[in-house]
Amino acid sequence: MDFVVSSSQLLGHLQSVSKIVAAKNTLSILDNLLFELKDGILQITASDLESTMTTRLPLENSNGEGIIAIDAKRIVEILKEFPEQPLTFNINLEELKIDIISSNGKFSLVGQMGEDFPQVPALKQDKTTRMKITPDVIFSGISAAIFATGNDELRPVMNGIYIELTNDGINFVATDAHKLVKYHRNDVDITEESAFILPKKPASVLKNILPKAFSDVTLEFDDKNAIFSFEETKLICRLVEGVYPNYNTVIPKDNPNKLIVDRFELYNTLKRVSIFANQASNLVGLTISGNQLTVAAQDFDYSISANEVINCQYDGDEMSIGFKSNFLIEILNNISTTEVIFELSDPTRAGIILPKDNENENEEVLMLLMPMMINN
Repeated sequence: MDFVVSSSQLLGHLQSVSKIVAAKNTLSILDNLLFELKDGILQITASDLESTMTTRLPLENSNGEGIIAIDAKRIVEILKEFPEQPLTFNINLEELKIDIISSNGKFSLVGQMGEDFPQVPALKQDKTTRMKITPDVIFSGISAAIFATGNDELRPVMNGIYIELTNDGINFVATDAHKLVKYHRNDVDITEESAFILPKKPASVLKNILPKAFSDVTLEFDDKNAIFSFEETKLICRLVEGVYPNYNTVIPKDNPNKLIVDRFELYNTLKRVSIFANQASNLVGLTISGNQLTVAAQDFDYSISANEVINCQYDGDEMSIGFKSNFLIEILNNISTTEVIFELSDPTRAGIILPKDNENENEEVLMLLMPMMINN
């Protein structure tokens, strides 16, 4: 089979799908990208068995049809070095020989049999939920939640993003048992309540490629797999099996103490003060009194300490509460508004952190952080 393709256009498609290729694969065929030419359309597929991604590239000049597997790393590296120009691929399927002909030379590769590439999993039609959703909703939900996912092999359900379809919209939830994020959008038309747990890797891939999408995403899923389809791209992933914890039970409902503070000022203060925290605990204490917030840390082992006072707006009783500094910094780094609201009940219960003014009236962002005991 033969075809002519733009070098930059092909590279763009290869870079998208190659994000699925794992650094180390149990099957050597998974180190490759599957090229399939049929009816003038080149389909490129990558897989790590858990996730599979395909992209389609219509061709103006092609001859024949067939499939062949080409080393992913090598073909991407080759394409990166070409300036924009048409490239001719001459592929001998019997000898698995690939010749790439440019304006100035020829580059020869050896492929593998395309038939050895794993088949794309199919959904169970009688158990499939389908819906259309704008790429902005999925991108924003994943971006808000992914940093809070866990890395616990003993609790795999905590290692993904819980996507929950409800009557009033869609929720993206992630937690590692220390911090929790709930991102809600109400501008989604939900016809059937359902939920699934999206693994971290395909979530990261979607976060990278969705900003380039202009059309709605078709989401389909059953009890085992989910498919995200948009434009010429399709991502199929195996879902995390198990029951997601009832996250609503850990969100405190009665929080009479409300603190409003400049996010940038608190973020920078935490970065400075946390240097003096104990390296094992990373504990920082927040003491709120009147309109002043004192951020303090100390390490008794090295006899070092630091504290800094910043202005705030506070409505509530004077209180001191401890948090793991790196978690709090991470939360502040994933909120986009200038000011943030802390809703607190007492030093032993989780603190809720909210953006003061949501940029999008259709979204609600809630972040939660478990407290730590302050050593007096």
